[in-house]
Amino acid sequence: MANVQLTGLTTIIVLGASGDLAKKKTYPALFGLYRNGFLPEGTRIIGYARSNLSLQEFHNRLFEYAKLPTDPIKEQFKEFLKICTYISGQYDKDEDYKRLNKAVEEVESTIESGNKNRVFYMALPPSVFIPVGHGIKKNLYSNKGVNRLIVEKPFGMDLESSRELGKALAPLWREDETYRIDHYLGKEMVKNLLIIRFANVFFGAIWNRQSIANVQITFKEKIGTEGRGGYFDEFGIIRDVMQNHLLQILSIVAMERPISLNSEDVRDEKVRVLRCIPPVEQKDIILGQYTKSEDDTKPGYLDDKTVPPGSNCPTYAAATLWINNERWEGVPFILKCGKALNEQKTEIRVQFQHVPGNVFKNAPRNELVIRVQPNEAVYMKMTNKLPGLSMDTVISELDLTYQRRFSDLKIPDAYEALILDVLKGDHSNFVRDDELDAAWKIFTPILHKIDNEKLKPDPYAYGSRGPAKIDEFVASYGFKRPSETYNWPGRQ
Repeated sequence: MANVQLTGLTTIIVLGASGDLAKKKTYPALFGLYRNGFLPEGTRIIGYARSNLSLQEFHNRLFEYAKLPTDPIKEQFKEFLKICTYISGQYDKDEDYKRLNKAVEEVESTIESGNKNRVFYMALPPSVFIPVGHGIKKNLYSNKGVNRLIVEKPFGMDLESSRELGKALAPLWREDETYRIDHYLGKEMVKNLLIIRFANVFFGAIWNRQSIANVQITFKEKIGTEGRGGYFDEFGIIRDVMQNHLLQILSIVAMERPISLNSEDVRDEKVRVLRCIPPVEQKDIILGQYTKSEDDTKPGYLDDKTVPPGSNCPTYAAATLWINNERWEGVPFILKCGKALNEQKTEIRVQFQHVPGNVFKNAPRNELVIRVQPNEAVYMKMTNKLPGLSMDTVISELDLTYQRRFSDLKIPDAYEALILDVLKGDHSNFVRDDELDAAWKIFTPILHKIDNEKLKPDPYAYGSRGPAKIDEFVASYGFKRPSETYNWPGRQ
């Protein structure tokens, strides 16, 4: 029952419904599924949070954050709001959960259905995961249908806290009922990685240490903490982005071919490759923290009043990981992520080895670049003859830019794709408990070192490319930067 597609009466309970995540991501995703007909017939959505809001006030908040470009879509959203109700209550009081359960039962009583399925979406900070997990299991668990629990990252602060969280929830919620969301696994280009790798014979032949010199996975944000520094300072960029988003991408780039597309077969291979990665060492990492922009128009991290004075929290990190198996031994996987940088992008850059015995001495290395966001694209940088009478070479590209090739198709939001997977009972794009454990083992030692020894991050200006030593750091692992005159036309 746990892995079946939900049909009939399904109640989605959004815990933390008045928070930023719910307003900006969860409810817009649910609306996207609603307007495209992907919610089970008879779906009802109940929001639950501590904020004391009337139903109209709650609806107004949702309306404020919804993207409604046309009048027909606005009308559809008004129809969607009719299936959305709201209850306020605490996260640690049984009587409030019982009140919520009564509201769910009232909704369920209005529709004739054999099954009464319930999906619990915890759009909440990790500090309340355990009391909420207990509260809903004790007071709202349905004995007349399927129950599913969606848990948002971060899953703990290190290996120990992650295991404590897992140990507290495991007796209550079975692994097949639990869906740990990392929204990067719902992004179109991350989901496309499996197909690029395993459905194209030419990539299969060169996807190894004999052909690949290094791999970079980069996450850049143009904005800083923007008043959310107090929250961010608890976690830092490694916990916020690298240990989850970037490591998930790495696991798909590096995994072996699964025996099938069954969710457990895919996740088995991801876990196997993560177990081949030793913990990150201090010599293989650099940390940064942004300061004021060079023109003084943007504040530094420590200028944020919500950040503790003198904080050493890194807002930038670059780390090199090594995979000790037959396919990848000796190939550096360089993960880079940061806030307040010069551009917004997430991309995977696979740089190939030099051509052996190359008679064209100045020919640069080939690269495969997969742009995850924005402007999704896949392009291969190759050396080509410059048209004319000479034998001069030029870097060109085999270019698949989604905006041009698939101009008539809409790429779904990552949260839409993942919530739909939950409704289908498909775990493929969710993090399994042993996968989470393997990921924390890689980063926990260096995180403890950063926290305990107060490692000081290198300063970098808001709007720059990051710490000054980043180019030297990347070059030390064999990355060869192409000619500065090269510009991919599809870049913007």
